[in-house]
Amino acid sequence: MKVTLPGKFGDMSKFDISFYKGKRVFVTGHTGFKGSWLCKILSNAGAIVTGYSLNTFTSPSIFEIVGLNKDIHSVIGDIRDYKSLKTSFDEAQPEIVFHLAAQPIVRESYRDPSYTYETNVMGTVNILECLRNSNCVKSFLNVTTDKVYLNKEWAWGYRENEELDGYDPYSNSKSCSELVTHSYKRSFFTDKDSKSIIPISTARAGNVIGGGDFATDRIIPDCVKAAQKKADIIVRNPFSTRPYQHVLEPLYAYLMIAAKQYEDSIYASSYNVGPDDVDCVETGVLVDLFVSKWGDDMKWVNKYEGGPHEANFLKLDCSILKTTFGWHPHWNLDKAIEKVVEWSKCWIEGGDVGVCMDKQIAEFMNQ
Repeated sequence: MKVTLPGKFGDMSKFDISFYKGKRVFVTGHTGFKGSWLCKILSNAGAIVTGYSLNTFTSPSIFEIVGLNKDIHSVIGDIRDYKSLKTSFDEAQPEIVFHLAAQPIVRESYRDPSYTYETNVMGTVNILECLRNSNCVKSFLNVTTDKVYLNKEWAWGYRENEELDGYDPYSNSKSCSELVTHSYKRSFFTDKDSKSIIPISTARAGNVIGGGDFATDRIIPDCVKAAQKKADIIVRNPFSTRPYQHVLEPLYAYLMIAAKQYEDSIYASSYNVGPDDVDCVETGVLVDLFVSKWGDDMKWVNKYEGGPHEANFLKLDCSILKTTFGWHPHWNLDKAIEKVVEWSKCWIEGGDVGVCMDKQIAEFMNQ
Protein backbone atom coordinates (compact mmCIF):
# COMPACT_ATOMS: atom_id res chain seq x y z
CA MET A 1 0.00 0.00 0.00
CA LYS A 2 1.48 3.34 -1.07
CA VAL A 3 0.92 6.70 0.55
CA THR A 4 1.85 10.00 -1.10
CA LEU A 5 4.08 12.12 1.12
CA PRO A 6 3.86 15.75 -0.06
CA GLY A 7 6.58 16.93 2.32
CA LYS A 8 8.61 20.11 2.41
CA PHE A 9 11.35 18.59 0.27
CA GLY A 10 9.15 18.57 -2.81
CA ASP A 11 7.56 15.72 -4.69
CA MET A 12 8.83 12.89 -2.55
CA SER A 13 8.66 9.25 -3.49
CA LYS A 14 5.81 7.25 -2.00
CA PHE A 15 6.16 5.41 1.27
CA ASP A 16 5.52 1.78 0.56
CA ILE A 17 5.36 -0.63 3.50
CA SER A 18 6.71 -3.33 1.19
CA PHE A 19 9.99 -1.38 1.40
CA TYR A 20 10.68 -3.69 4.32
CA LYS A 21 10.30 -6.90 2.32
CA GLY A 22 13.57 -8.81 2.59
CA LYS A 23 15.18 -6.14 4.80
CA ARG A 24 17.08 -7.36 7.87
CA VAL A 25 15.54 -5.58 10.85
CA PHE A 26 16.62 -5.68 14.50
CA VAL A 27 14.03 -4.75 17.15
CA THR A 28 14.93 -4.35 20.82
CA GLY A 29 12.03 -4.75 23.23
CA HIS A 30 10.18 -6.97 20.77
CA THR A 31 8.22 -8.91 23.41
CA GLY A 32 6.52 -5.78 24.77
CA PHE A 33 3.22 -4.23 23.71
CA LYS A 34 4.54 -1.83 21.05
CA GLY A 35 7.33 -4.20 20.05
CA SER A 36 4.87 -7.01 19.37
CA TRP A 37 2.68 -4.83 17.15
CA LEU A 38 5.80 -3.59 15.31
CA CYS A 39 7.06 -7.13 14.72
CA LYS A 40 3.62 -8.17 13.45
CA ILE A 41 3.65 -5.35 10.88
CA LEU A 42 7.22 -6.10 9.81
CA SER A 43 6.55 -9.82 9.55
CA ASN A 44 3.46 -9.18 7.44
CA ALA A 45 5.56 -6.93 5.19
CA GLY A 46 8.10 -9.71 4.60
CA ALA A 47 10.97 -8.34 6.69
CA ILE A 48 13.62 -10.63 8.19
CA VAL A 49 13.15 -9.71 11.84
CA THR A 50 15.37 -10.42 14.84
CA GLY A 51 14.02 -9.38 18.21
CA TYR A 52 16.10 -8.94 21.35
CA SER A 53 14.34 -8.52 24.69
CA LEU A 54 13.69 -9.88 28.12
CA ASN A 55 11.01 -12.51 28.48
CA THR A 56 7.50 -11.15 28.47
CA PHE A 57 6.88 -9.31 31.75
CA THR A 58 3.08 -9.43 31.74
CA SER A 59 0.78 -12.38 32.02
CA PRO A 60 -1.00 -12.69 29.69
CA SER A 61 1.27 -11.27 27.01
CA ILE A 62 0.40 -10.21 23.48
CA PHE A 63 3.67 -11.67 22.18
CA GLU A 64 2.76 -15.13 23.48
CA ILE A 65 -0.96 -14.93 22.67
CA VAL A 66 -0.25 -14.19 19.01
CA GLY A 67 2.67 -16.65 18.79
CA LEU A 68 5.04 -14.10 17.29
CA ASN A 69 8.04 -16.31 18.03
CA LYS A 70 6.94 -18.34 14.98
CA ASP A 71 7.16 -15.33 12.68
CA ILE A 72 10.49 -13.81 13.76
CA HIS A 73 13.81 -14.83 15.27
CA SER A 74 13.30 -14.12 18.97
CA VAL A 75 16.32 -13.75 21.25
CA ILE A 76 15.71 -13.52 24.98
CA GLY A 77 18.35 -11.31 26.55
CA ASP A 78 18.96 -8.26 28.69
CA ILE A 79 19.65 -4.95 26.93
CA ARG A 80 22.06 -4.17 29.80
CA ASP A 81 24.21 -7.17 28.79
CA TYR A 82 26.37 -5.74 26.00
CA LYS A 83 28.18 -8.99 25.20
CA SER A 84 24.93 -10.91 24.71
CA LEU A 85 23.36 -8.07 22.75
CA LYS A 86 26.34 -7.71 20.43
CA THR A 87 26.43 -11.45 19.74
CA SER A 88 22.78 -11.38 18.61
CA PHE A 89 23.30 -8.12 16.73
CA ASP A 90 26.32 -9.44 14.82
CA GLU A 91 24.50 -12.64 13.91
CA ALA A 92 21.52 -10.67 12.59
CA GLN A 93 23.61 -8.16 10.57
CA PRO A 94 20.68 -5.72 10.54
CA GLU A 95 20.20 -2.98 7.98
CA ILE A 96 17.59 -1.20 10.12
CA VAL A 97 17.38 -1.01 13.92
CA PHE A 98 14.40 0.00 16.05
CA HIS A 99 15.32 0.54 19.71
CA LEU A 100 12.24 0.07 21.91
CA ALA A 101 13.66 -1.82 24.90
CA ALA A 102 12.90 0.08 28.10
CA GLN A 103 11.49 0.08 31.57
CA PRO A 104 8.37 2.04 30.52
CA ILE A 105 6.28 2.58 33.66
CA VAL A 106 6.46 5.86 35.61
CA ARG A 107 5.41 4.40 38.96
CA GLU A 108 7.80 1.47 38.59
CA SER A 109 10.63 3.95 38.01
CA TYR A 110 9.97 5.41 41.46
CA ARG A 111 10.09 1.91 42.98
CA ASP A 112 13.33 0.94 41.22
CA PRO A 113 15.11 3.98 39.75
CA SER A 114 18.47 2.23 39.47
CA TYR A 115 17.09 -0.51 37.20
CA THR A 116 15.18 2.11 35.19
CA TYR A 117 18.33 4.14 34.49
CA GLU A 118 20.43 1.04 33.79
CA THR A 119 17.89 -0.18 31.24
CA ASN A 120 16.90 3.08 29.61
CA VAL A 121 20.27 4.82 29.55
CA MET A 122 22.91 2.09 29.42
CA GLY A 123 20.63 0.02 27.21
CA THR A 124 20.76 2.88 24.71
CA VAL A 125 24.55 3.10 25.06
CA ASN A 126 24.83 -0.64 24.40
CA ILE A 127 22.74 -0.66 21.21
CA LEU A 128 24.64 2.39 19.93
CA GLU A 129 27.91 0.60 20.68
CA CYS A 130 26.66 -2.25 18.52
CA LEU A 131 26.12 0.27 15.71
CA ARG A 132 29.53 1.84 16.28
CA ASN A 133 31.26 -1.52 16.02
CA SER A 134 29.41 -2.72 12.93
CA ASN A 135 29.25 -1.82 9.25
CA CYS A 136 25.82 -3.16 8.29
CA VAL A 137 23.33 -0.62 9.68
CA LYS A 138 21.81 1.96 7.32
CA SER A 139 19.07 3.36 9.57
CA PHE A 140 18.58 3.62 13.34
CA LEU A 141 15.56 4.87 15.29
CA ASN A 142 15.49 5.33 19.05
CA VAL A 143 11.94 5.37 20.41
CA THR A 144 11.59 7.53 23.50
CA THR A 145 8.51 9.34 24.87
CA ASP A 146 6.63 12.63 25.03
CA LYS A 147 7.70 12.79 28.69
CA VAL A 148 11.31 13.71 27.83
CA TYR A 149 10.49 17.42 27.97
CA LEU A 150 10.74 19.70 30.99
CA ASN A 151 7.03 19.83 31.71
CA LYS A 152 5.85 23.36 32.51
CA GLU A 153 2.17 22.38 32.47
CA TRP A 154 1.49 24.89 29.71
CA ALA A 155 -1.43 24.70 27.27
CA TRP A 156 0.49 24.37 24.00
CA GLY A 157 2.37 21.40 22.62
CA TYR A 158 6.07 20.83 23.20
CA ARG A 159 8.34 21.16 20.17
CA GLU A 160 11.45 19.16 19.40
CA ASN A 161 13.75 22.04 20.36
CA GLU A 162 12.30 22.39 23.88
CA GLU A 163 14.43 21.59 26.94
CA LEU A 164 14.81 17.89 27.77
CA ASP A 165 14.44 17.31 31.51
CA GLY A 166 11.88 14.69 32.51
CA TYR A 167 10.74 14.90 36.13
CA ASP A 168 10.41 11.28 37.34
CA PRO A 169 13.11 8.61 36.90
CA TYR A 170 11.37 7.05 33.87
CA SER A 171 10.90 10.36 32.05
CA ASN A 172 14.35 11.60 33.01
CA SER A 173 16.04 8.36 31.94
CA LYS A 174 14.39 8.79 28.54
CA SER A 175 15.67 12.37 28.39
CA CYS A 176 19.12 10.90 29.05
CA SER A 177 18.57 8.33 26.31
CA GLU A 178 17.89 11.20 23.90
CA LEU A 179 21.08 12.99 24.98
CA VAL A 180 23.14 9.81 24.65
CA THR A 181 21.78 9.32 21.13
CA HIS A 182 22.58 12.91 20.15
CA SER A 183 26.12 12.57 21.49
CA TYR A 184 26.81 9.33 19.62
CA LYS A 185 25.26 10.80 16.49
CA ARG A 186 27.61 13.81 16.57
CA SER A 187 30.68 11.96 17.83
CA PHE A 188 30.66 8.76 15.79
CA PHE A 189 28.03 8.84 13.04
CA THR A 190 28.58 12.25 11.40
CA ASP A 191 31.52 13.02 9.09
CA LYS A 192 33.63 16.19 8.96
CA ASP A 193 31.18 17.71 6.47
CA SER A 194 28.28 17.15 8.91
CA LYS A 195 26.82 14.40 6.76
CA SER A 196 25.38 11.25 8.37
CA ILE A 197 27.50 8.13 8.27
CA ILE A 198 24.55 6.25 9.73
CA PRO A 199 21.24 8.18 9.76
CA ILE A 200 19.91 8.28 13.31
CA SER A 201 16.57 9.64 14.53
CA THR A 202 14.65 9.73 17.77
CA ALA A 203 10.86 9.57 17.98
CA ARG A 204 8.94 10.98 20.96
CA ALA A 205 5.48 9.45 21.05
CA GLY A 206 2.45 10.32 23.13
CA ASN A 207 0.43 7.82 25.17
CA VAL A 208 -0.38 4.78 23.06
CA ILE A 209 -3.40 2.54 23.43
CA GLY A 210 -4.40 -0.64 21.67
CA GLY A 211 -5.37 -4.24 22.03
CA GLY A 212 -2.94 -6.43 23.93
CA ASP A 213 -1.55 -3.95 26.43
CA PHE A 214 -1.52 -5.78 29.76
CA ALA A 215 0.85 -3.50 31.68
CA THR A 216 0.16 -2.31 35.21
CA ASP A 217 -0.57 1.32 36.02
CA ARG A 218 -2.02 2.07 32.59
CA ILE A 219 -5.58 3.20 32.12
CA ILE A 220 -6.68 1.05 29.15
CA PRO A 221 -5.39 -2.22 30.66
CA ASP A 222 -7.19 -1.22 33.87
CA CYS A 223 -10.39 -0.72 31.86
CA VAL A 224 -10.11 -4.13 30.17
CA LYS A 225 -9.38 -5.89 33.46
CA ALA A 226 -12.44 -4.28 35.04
CA ALA A 227 -14.57 -5.28 32.05
CA GLN A 228 -13.41 -8.89 32.43
CA LYS A 229 -14.37 -8.89 36.09
CA LYS A 230 -17.56 -6.89 35.47
CA ALA A 231 -16.29 -4.42 38.04
CA ASP A 232 -16.11 -0.63 38.18
CA ILE A 233 -13.07 0.99 36.58
CA ILE A 234 -10.88 2.74 39.13
CA VAL A 235 -9.49 6.02 37.77
CA ARG A 236 -6.83 7.56 39.97
CA ASN A 237 -6.51 10.89 38.13
CA PRO A 238 -9.42 11.59 35.75
CA PHE A 239 -8.38 15.20 35.15
CA SER A 240 -4.86 14.59 33.79
CA THR A 241 -4.59 15.46 30.08
CA ARG A 242 -2.59 13.25 27.72
CA PRO A 243 -2.08 12.88 23.94
CA TYR A 244 -3.76 9.49 23.39
CA GLN A 245 -3.32 7.62 20.10
CA HIS A 246 -3.73 4.10 18.78
CA VAL A 247 -0.50 2.10 18.82
CA LEU A 248 -0.53 1.81 15.02
CA GLU A 249 -0.16 5.60 14.70
CA PRO A 250 3.39 5.92 16.08
CA LEU A 251 4.46 2.57 14.63
CA TYR A 252 3.50 3.74 11.16
CA ALA A 253 5.51 6.92 11.77
CA TYR A 254 8.52 4.95 13.03
CA LEU A 255 8.47 2.72 9.96
CA MET A 256 8.16 5.73 7.68
CA ILE A 257 10.99 7.68 9.34
CA ALA A 258 13.36 4.70 9.31
CA ALA A 259 12.57 3.96 5.67
CA LYS A 260 12.95 7.55 4.46
CA GLN A 261 16.25 8.15 6.25
CA TYR A 262 17.50 4.79 4.91
CA GLU A 263 16.96 6.26 1.45
CA ASP A 264 18.21 9.77 2.27
CA SER A 265 19.98 10.79 5.48
CA ILE A 266 18.50 14.30 5.24
CA TYR A 267 15.49 12.92 7.15
CA ALA A 268 17.52 11.96 10.22
CA SER A 269 16.23 14.14 13.06
CA SER A 270 14.08 14.16 16.19
CA TYR A 271 10.33 13.85 15.71
CA ASN A 272 7.29 14.23 17.93
CA VAL A 273 4.58 11.69 17.15
CA GLY A 274 1.18 12.46 18.62
CA PRO A 275 -2.50 12.97 17.90
CA ASP A 276 -4.23 16.15 16.83
CA ASP A 277 -5.18 18.56 19.62
CA VAL A 278 -8.76 17.30 19.69
CA ASP A 279 -7.50 13.92 20.96
CA CYS A 280 -5.43 15.38 23.80
CA VAL A 281 -8.06 14.67 26.43
CA GLU A 282 -8.54 14.14 30.12
CA THR A 283 -8.31 10.55 31.33
CA GLY A 284 -11.94 10.68 32.42
CA VAL A 285 -12.99 11.49 28.85
CA LEU A 286 -10.97 8.53 27.58
CA VAL A 287 -12.65 6.19 30.07
CA ASP A 288 -16.09 7.57 29.13
CA LEU A 289 -15.37 6.58 25.54
CA PHE A 290 -14.27 3.10 26.58
CA VAL A 291 -17.41 2.60 28.67
CA SER A 292 -19.64 3.71 25.80
CA LYS A 293 -17.93 1.36 23.33
CA TRP A 294 -17.84 -1.63 25.68
CA GLY A 295 -21.44 -1.52 26.88
CA ASP A 296 -22.62 -3.92 29.61
CA ASP A 297 -23.55 -0.93 31.80
CA MET A 298 -19.93 -0.37 32.78
CA LYS A 299 -19.02 2.66 34.86
CA TRP A 300 -15.97 4.19 36.48
CA VAL A 301 -15.20 5.79 39.80
CA ASN A 302 -12.74 8.51 40.74
CA LYS A 303 -10.54 7.01 43.43
CA TYR A 304 -7.19 8.61 44.03
CA GLU A 305 -5.05 6.17 46.00
CA GLY A 306 -2.00 8.36 46.46
CA GLY A 307 1.33 7.92 44.77
CA PRO A 308 4.31 9.87 43.43
CA HIS A 309 4.26 12.94 41.20
CA GLU A 310 2.89 12.58 37.67
CA ALA A 311 2.32 15.38 35.17
CA ASN A 312 -1.20 16.78 34.91
CA PHE A 313 -1.01 18.26 31.40
CA LEU A 314 1.05 17.12 28.42
CA LYS A 315 0.70 17.75 24.69
CA LEU A 316 2.96 17.55 21.64
CA ASP A 317 3.46 19.80 18.62
CA CYS A 318 3.92 17.44 15.66
CA SER A 319 4.43 20.12 13.00
CA ILE A 320 7.86 18.83 11.93
CA LEU A 321 6.57 15.33 11.21
CA LYS A 322 3.59 16.78 9.33
CA THR A 323 5.53 19.30 7.23
CA THR A 324 8.42 16.95 6.48
CA PHE A 325 6.43 13.90 5.45
CA GLY A 326 2.88 15.12 4.92
CA TRP A 327 1.99 12.81 7.82
CA HIS A 328 -1.27 13.03 9.71
CA PRO A 329 -3.08 10.75 12.20
CA HIS A 330 -5.22 8.06 10.58
CA TRP A 331 -7.62 7.23 13.43
CA ASN A 332 -9.18 9.65 15.88
CA LEU A 333 -9.61 8.70 19.53
CA ASP A 334 -13.15 7.39 19.02
CA LYS A 335 -11.87 4.98 16.34
CA ALA A 336 -8.87 4.03 18.47
CA ILE A 337 -11.07 3.03 21.41
CA GLU A 338 -13.35 1.10 19.05
CA LYS A 339 -10.33 -0.94 17.93
CA VAL A 340 -9.17 -1.50 21.51
CA VAL A 341 -12.58 -2.90 22.39
CA GLU A 342 -12.68 -5.03 19.22
CA TRP A 343 -9.31 -6.66 19.99
CA SER A 344 -10.03 -7.10 23.70
CA LYS A 345 -13.41 -8.73 23.17
CA CYS A 346 -11.88 -11.04 20.55
CA TRP A 347 -9.29 -12.13 23.11
CA ILE A 348 -11.74 -12.52 26.00
CA GLU A 349 -14.09 -14.55 23.83
CA GLY A 350 -11.31 -16.88 22.67
CA GLY A 351 -11.09 -15.57 19.11
CA ASP A 352 -8.04 -15.49 16.87
CA VAL A 353 -6.34 -12.26 17.94
CA GLY A 354 -3.62 -12.70 15.33
CA VAL A 355 -6.24 -12.47 12.61
CA CYS A 356 -7.78 -9.51 14.43
CA MET A 357 -4.41 -7.76 14.43
CA ASP A 358 -3.89 -8.46 10.74
CA LYS A 359 -7.32 -7.04 9.99
CA GLN A 360 -6.68 -3.88 11.99
CA ILE A 361 -3.22 -3.38 10.45
CA ALA A 362 -4.64 -3.79 6.91
CA GLU A 363 -7.50 -1.40 7.65
CA PHE A 364 -5.12 1.19 9.06
CA MET A 365 -2.63 0.94 6.21
CA ASN A 366 -5.32 1.11 3.54
CA GLN A 367 -7.10 4.13 4.98
